[in-house]
Amino acid sequence: MMPTPMAPAERPMRILVVDDLEINRDLLSRRVQRLGHEAGLAVNGRDALEKLREQAWDLVLLDITMPEMDGYETLRHIRAAPASAQLPVVMVSAIDESDSVVRCLELGADDYLPKPFNPVVLQARIESSLAKKRLQDHKSQLLQALSRELQIGQRIQQGFLPAALPSLAGWSLGACCTPARQVGGDFYDAYALPGGALAFVVADVCDKGVGAALYMALFRTLLRAMASQATPDEALPATLVRSVAFVNDYIATVHGHENMFATLFFAILAPGSGRMHYLNAGHEAPFVQAADGGGALRLGITGPAVGLLPGKRCAVQTLTLPPGARLLLYTDGVTEAQGASGPYGEEALGQALARPAASAQAVVDAVCTQLAVHVGVFEPHDDVTLLCLVHEPPGVAGP
Repeated sequence: MMPTPMAPAERPMRILVVDDLEINRDLLSRRVQRLGHEAGLAVNGRDALEKLREQAWDLVLLDITMPEMDGYETLRHIRAAPASAQLPVVMVSAIDESDSVVRCLELGADDYLPKPFNPVVLQARIESSLAKKRLQDHKSQLLQALSRELQIGQRIQQGFLPAALPSLAGWSLGACCTPARQVGGDFYDAYALPGGALAFVVADVCDKGVGAALYMALFRTLLRAMASQATPDEALPATLVRSVAFVNDYIATVHGHENMFATLFFAILAPGSGRMHYLNAGHEAPFVQAADGGGALRLGITGPAVGLLPGKRCAVQTLTLPPGARLLLYTDGVTEAQGASGPYGEEALGQALARPAASAQAVVDAVCTQLAVHVGVFEPHDDVTLLCLVHEPPGVAGP
C-alpha cells in the first residue's frame, strides 16, 4: 500500500515584498513578521524576478507602480516561468481602479489589496493565499509519491516480460510492449517447454492502468506456470487447452466479482517441423505472411475471452509455418492507434508485415516507427504490444 504523505507542518512561510518605496517595504515586512512569517525584500520587478530564481518563496506581495519593471510586467514574467507559475501573488497598490484590478486578475494575480491597507484585511489576504499554497504543496507531495509508486510498478511489470526472447535455430523472434500509461494490461511471453517446443502468447487484459497491470501479472504467471508443467508425452494441443482452461476457471471463479478478463492468442510451435498449434481467445486475428509475398492469412477466434465464465473452452487449430513465413501477433492498441488521419488500421499493419525485413525484431521495430509517425502529437489511448515470429529461409542464420 502506498503511504499517504503527511500534510505539511505549519512552518513559517517565506513572503517576498516587492515595492520601490522603502517605507512601504518596511511596513509590509514588519506586518509579515508579526504574523510569524519570513519576509524578503525586492526594490522593483527585476530585483523580484532575480530573487524568485535564486530561492523558493511561498507568496509575493507585489506593488504595481515601480521603475524599470512595473507590477503588471513582473506578474506576467512570474506566471510565464514554470517554477513560479503557481506561486500565489497578491497585488498591493494605490491604484484602486476597477480596470487595474481586472487587469491584474487576468494576468493571474490571486488577490488585490489597495493602499493604504487595513492590517486586518492584509492579514486575511496573506493567510488566504498561504492556505492555497499549503494545499498546492500537499497536492504536489501526493503526486510525487504516486509518481514514485507508479515508477516502481512499471519496473515490476517490465520484469514480467521476458528479459530475452528464446533463441531457436532457423527462427527469429521480436517483440515490444508499450503501455499507454505508466503501467498497462498488455503482455507478451515466449519460453521453451519440455521437449523443445516453443510456447508464446500475446494478451490484452481489459481496461488500462494499475488494475489492468495487476491482472496482467496474474494472467501471465498462471498461464506460464500451467504450460511449463507439460510433460514430454503430453500432446501440444492438450497443453494449450489445459493451461488456458485452468486460468479461465480460476479467474472466473475466484475473481469473477471484478469482471476482469483477457483476450489472448496462445500458441505452441514445434520448431523442427514448423507445425504450430494455437487458440485464439477473443483476440485480434494475427497475420501469417507467406514467403511469396501473397495475401496474408488471418488466424481468427477459436473461443471466448479468458476469465468471463467458468467452464468455457477454446478450440485448438493447427497450421504449418514454412520457411520464409512470418507470423505477427498484436493487440488492438496497434490498429486503433489514433493519428490525424484516423486509426492506424489492419491494412497498414498487414502492409508493414509484407515489407522486406532482416529479422522478426526488424519487423516489430518498423511497425513501431510507423506507429510513432502516424500518432504524431496525439496522446496514446491504449497499450501497444507486438510479437513477430519468422521462419528463416534456408541459408539464413537464425538469431
